Amino acid sequence: MLKQYIIDITTQAIKEAVKNGKLNQMKADDEFTLNAETPKNEDFGDFAVNVSSLARFSKMAPPAIAQSVAEFIKVEDCEINTVAGFINFKLGKTFLNTIVKDIMNLKSEYGSNNYGEGQKVILEYVSANPTGPFHIGHGRWAAMGSALANLLKFAGYDVYQEFYINDAGNQIKNLGRSLHIRVLQEMGEKIDFPADEIERKSFYPGEYLIPVAKEFVKTQSDFAKTLTKDLTQEQLDILSSFAKARMLELQKELLNKFNTHFDNFYSETDLHKSGKVEACVEKLRAKGMLYEKEGALWFKSSMFGDDQDRVLRKTDGSNTYLTADIAYHHDKIQRGFDKLINIWGADHHGYVPRMKASIEALGDDPNKLEVLLGQLVNIVLNGEAMRMGKRKNMVTLEDLIDEVGVDATRYWMIIRSIDTTLDFDIELAKSKTDENPVFYVQYAHARACSIFRNAKNERVNVETKEKIAPLFEEEELNLAILNADLDLLWKESDEKAAASAKKLILKLEEFKFIIQMAARNRAPYLICKYLQELAGCFHQFYTFSRVLTEDKNLSAARLALVKAVSTVIKTSLDILAVEAPERM
Repeated sequence: MLKQYIIDITTQAIKEAVKNGKLNQMKADDEFTLNAETPKNEDFGDFAVNVSSLARFSKMAPPAIAQSVAEFIKVEDCEINTVAGFINFKLGKTFLNTIVKDIMNLKSEYGSNNYGEGQKVILEYVSANPTGPFHIGHGRWAAMGSALANLLKFAGYDVYQEFYINDAGNQIKNLGRSLHIRVLQEMGEKIDFPADEIERKSFYPGEYLIPVAKEFVKTQSDFAKTLTKDLTQEQLDILSSFAKARMLELQKELLNKFNTHFDNFYSETDLHKSGKVEACVEKLRAKGMLYEKEGALWFKSSMFGDDQDRVLRKTDGSNTYLTADIAYHHDKIQRGFDKLINIWGADHHGYVPRMKASIEALGDDPNKLEVLLGQLVNIVLNGEAMRMGKRKNMVTLEDLIDEVGVDATRYWMIIRSIDTTLDFDIELAKSKTDENPVFYVQYAHARACSIFRNAKNERVNVETKEKIAPLFEEEELNLAILNADLDLLWKESDEKAAASAKKLILKLEEFKFIIQMAARNRAPYLICKYLQELAGCFHQFYTFSRVLTEDKNLSAARLALVKAVSTVIKTSLDILAVEAPERM
């Protein structure tokens, strides 16, 4: 990365300046931190390093510090100057050409790194109850989670994606009772969900169970005919199992459609059946972390930073949700993962301390758990926010995908930091204008592909209307790009073209820094922000630089740069699991 390179050579120059007594009272063991920035005034250079902070060691004025350090910076093809306490770097064509060549050589691997050092990460997200369609919030976690998984893999992590199926507890029984009502309705019975609002909360009255009921009657007609308004436990179990299986199947189908792919679907029911929940409780008991009070079993979570102790087993003998969650996270660690990353809704923020407490109580490092708390999504249609409710007719993730498409839905879900509320403007997301971020980026890639096609297509003489041979033949074009003389990008006779090319190349190089920063901060949205800027630089370059000219050598040089742009855009969109179209 150029920024790091500039920091490194400046750091070395500071050491040399100290060694030669040029920084007055500063000593070799004085610790300092440097940052490389992009100057607001392009005339100053491409990068700037502020060395003013060294004044506390050297007791010198910042301009004198900058001048003293700059004396020891020796870099070929790089102009160095100082302004106040800043050392400015203006890169020459050798640096710039190398960036383009690196992208051409590395292709889709450009920007990848080993920041994660192979660390084994289990990334758990979505993890919805299999009781109905995904809502919009699930869509945000699905898009963010899958993009984060791709990003971390690109940055050298070993990532395993898991969906925790919350299929134990009363909600599955409630689902079975809800399907029971829909099946009876399908068979002509005059029955409906309770009118009382409190009673109704124990059911799922959404219309999404109607097709499930139709399927149940069709495939299990003999059993359906035995159903009455009163349910036996055996009948409830069959209905619940059928509904759960069908809901989970529909969820998996939608996830696949949404370019979200898990390595494993982990069932809470199976966790209980395996004995791991009880084993985990006994392990806590053996460590002296449990006590009984008022007929309930309590976990001493307050010993590890939680604001109070937590109940693991209620007075009726049933476990709380926390009990299974403790066992599940302990199982993740037992499976050998170094880092446990969860994406939860912001309403689960109070759950984080008790989970960390359980990990520490069981003898592991609580810092292995990292929870990303996501804010809500507001759907905006025609300037107005839409109301959404889980148990009523609602705008589901599938509704949204059908309305605006997979690409737009994913991109918009990722475009903001996960801890920021997202306003999803449906009309804007569907629009084919520069104001629509995903269209703006995808159009940049399609424009690049169009330039390549035009380079191989027959041309027409504007004046005579006669057909002219293509500028390049198919095989010739690829060789021309690979062997392009990139020095031609810097023709002094075309200052605007050269300036826009330089700005574009520096933005391409920034991709390496963005990947590392986005991986470190678990922030895929930074790639969206970067893509907007890269697309803007490319569109500007296209405005000032005629790529296909009668000068084949100049055309090849500019085509090489266009190829580099299309490569980085596609790599970025691949990380986001958004299509990079060749035509629009």
